[in-house]
Amino acid sequence: MKSGNIDWQKAEESLDRDGYVLLPGLLKAEQCRKLIKGFEEEAHYRRHIVMQHHGYGQGEYKYFDYPLPTLVAGLREEFYPPLAKIANQWADKLSTDRHFSETLGEYTAQCHEAGQKRPTPLILKYGEGDYNRLHQDLYGDLLFPLQMAILLSDPTSDFDGGEFVLTEQRPRQQSRARIVPLSKGDAVIFAVNQRPVTGKNRFSRVTMRHGVSDVRKDQRFTLGIILHDAK
Repeated sequence: MKSGNIDWQKAEESLDRDGYVLLPGLLKAEQCRKLIKGFEEEAHYRRHIVMQHHGYGQGEYKYFDYPLPTLVAGLREEFYPPLAKIANQWADKLSTDRHFSETLGEYTAQCHEAGQKRPTPLILKYGEGDYNRLHQDLYGDLLFPLQMAILLSDPTSDFDGGEFVLTEQRPRQQSRARIVPLSKGDAVIFAVNQRPVTGKNRFSRVTMRHGVSDVRKDQRFTLGIILHDAK
């Protein structure tokens, strides 16, 4: 699947309604296999995080270094422009003064000028008993409000459990949790931090968090595509 084949009007409606949109079959099986295999090739990465050492959950992940692998860089380049249009609409609804440039190159330059120079795309690896606590991927003052996660493993044969979880906190309401069903190669685009929802007289802010439930068996790999760089 290419971004040009996506019905972005329906995607926008899903993001406005639910805070996420599911893109089935974004990556092919061979692309998933190569990314999983590359997890052990340390030269591709700038940092290795063991989650339990930081209280993030259990499991591990690695941040890619620049230059990013062709596939990872291509996903960033391809999806940034349509997502920037949605991000700017959200900014208008929330009456913020921060708007997003039309190209990833311009936005990345702004990140680097602000001291956010480290790439944020990553691969996450979960084994039996591993999980990811609910969190937000915030890395500096500049924050792109949408990101993508792509499941690289097959939930019917590679692992059991490990559901992708989204929660939202609306004003004066208890939190709501959703399980997003993903198959191998599927992507989910979702709100990083806050998104607008229609209120009685104006738009209000909904706070989003995401995580992964306990993996009950074997291994689960995910590719994360974040569009703002880190300090």
